[in-house]
Amino acid sequence: MVNNLKTYAVLTLVVIGLVFLGIGCTGNENSEGSSPVQETSSEGTSAAEAPAAEAQSIFLKGSDTVLPLAQAEAEEFMIEYPEKSVTVTGGGSGVGIAALIDGEVDIATASREMKAEEIEAAEANGITPVETTIAYDGITVIVNPENPVTELTFDQLRGIYNGSISNWKYVGGEDQDIVVLSRDSSSGTYEYFKEEVLLEDEYRPDALTQPATGGIVSEVSQNANAIGYIGVAYLDDSVKALSLDAGNGFEAPSSENILSGAYPLARALYFYTDGEPSGLTKEFVDFVLSETGQNLVTEVGYFPVNQ
Repeated sequence: MVNNLKTYAVLTLVVIGLVFLGIGCTGNENSEGSSPVQETSSEGTSAAEAPAAEAQSIFLKGSDTVLPLAQAEAEEFMIEYPEKSVTVTGGGSGVGIAALIDGEVDIATASREMKAEEIEAAEANGITPVETTIAYDGITVIVNPENPVTELTFDQLRGIYNGSISNWKYVGGEDQDIVVLSRDSSSGTYEYFKEEVLLEDEYRPDALTQPATGGIVSEVSQNANAIGYIGVAYLDDSVKALSLDAGNGFEAPSSENILSGAYPLARALYFYTDGEPSGLTKEFVDFVLSETGQNLVTEVGYFPVNQ
């Protein structure tokens, strides 16, 4: 009996020792290697995790003109900083600006300035839009390479797009109906072209709208009677760029003419943020404006802000 009691006593001490050992190990793990998820802020959100998550990923949305540039910048940025993520989508300047107004994106990309009513809507939602110019662009009017027309005055271009000119023979081309292509109304390029060329005339009702710039290039390259307008970075050998005259003589959409202002359809490209950029958003904006980022502007086919 005495031996049995001794055995039980020893076993009890062993169990108690193991319990305290387990508690000690658990305490050491929490104090030395705790997960950030377990550390919450006063608002009930993980104090370490939430800022880390925000700092590691940003979302850009908007202009299809800016899209190839933003994608190139994001790819290079993530090569240099592989632990960080930059997601870029298009849809048009209006789409990106609407997303900024609704607080859905970190950066809205735009090929036009925000309208007064858009700024008012943003401010009503507690958003303070801040504009950053990231590059310059020239809107290029394109036709099929088989089209003999090489230049148009603004009056002729306005006539083609408002519907008062419907045949190529009236502007030096063949006796063929003009097939007019346009971006859709969510596009900043659509808005800019309407203001600068149409002078607020309405687009002709039979104009074929395209949701993306690539669609215009593709259609013009396949249709000898088509005409469209695109950001200069989308220009390739499948289409032909026209020289334009806004009243001071014909100018081609060359880099020299766009940067000097001689080409009449030159414009700025923008990032819009809620307030001054901060955190990863600021890091990315600073990267785009850096020497590396501005070299990418040139490689993509646009023009750097610092010449």
